[in-house]
Amino acid sequence: MTEQSPTVAVLGTGIIGAPVARNLRRAFSVRAWNRTRATAEPLVDNGIHVAESAAEAVSGAQVVVTVLTDAAAVRQVIAAAAPAPGTVWIQLGTVGDADIDELTEFAAERELILYDAPVLGTKQPAELGRLVVLVAGPDGERRLATAVFDAIGSRTVWVGELPGAATRLKLALNSLVFALTHGVAESLSLAEALGVDPRLVVEAVSGGPLDSGFLQSKANAALLGDFSTAFSIANAVKDSRLIVDAADRAGIAVDVSAAGLERFRRAAAAGHDAADMAASYLAREVR
Repeated sequence: MTEQSPTVAVLGTGIIGAPVARNLRRAFSVRAWNRTRATAEPLVDNGIHVAESAAEAVSGAQVVVTVLTDAAAVRQVIAAAAPAPGTVWIQLGTVGDADIDELTEFAAERELILYDAPVLGTKQPAELGRLVVLVAGPDGERRLATAVFDAIGSRTVWVGELPGAATRLKLALNSLVFALTHGVAESLSLAEALGVDPRLVVEAVSGGPLDSGFLQSKANAALLGDFSTAFSIANAVKDSRLIVDAADRAGIAVDVSAAGLERFRRAAAAGHDAADMAASYLAREVR
């Protein structure tokens, strides 16, 4: 980073937002804001200015990055921050297909240059700067946007020039992520219920075509009972609902996603909403 580096404002410093801000600091001057200031305060040790308000964070920034819970929060925060016309707005959070269309209109009204850029990856990839960034946005500020993506991710997948396409791809990919999560949870649960050591499930698939780092991670969490949050059940409920709603609008059946939504809701109702989504394993009791 040099003194002439562009300034990036990161709005939202949760599980993904905080490491995104830290990684951006290597290439940019960074300001951060979070609704709960204490959550953002540790970033001061990384040379990041923690702003008192979203408006302070974006003042004079060339790029604004939103990493917020849902579309309602994104719109509210951007409205309050009021970035100057011509500012590049990179929207990293996962929102619905209808939501991104509304945010695109909102960006046009405010004369902001929107990049629809949801990410694949949870806490550890974010910390390592190895997120996969899915992007849809205009060519005009692509160089600046790409510099941001290079700082936070290992790979950028350009989906198109119109915001919305990346969000739609993210919903499709999340349906796969959640199916794998529930598949691991149910396989382990079924083995245990049938009197088989569930660790043998993992042993049997290890090194074969069914194996993956993701499977190993979620199975390990379930077997150890360590549901430290990389991606919470509460967020999984939110994103599963976005998938089901998008499918309804598209006129297709997503039976696995719909059932998975109910399983996540059952885990949340049992008090595991803040746990990692691997806690789908804890929704195994018949109700």
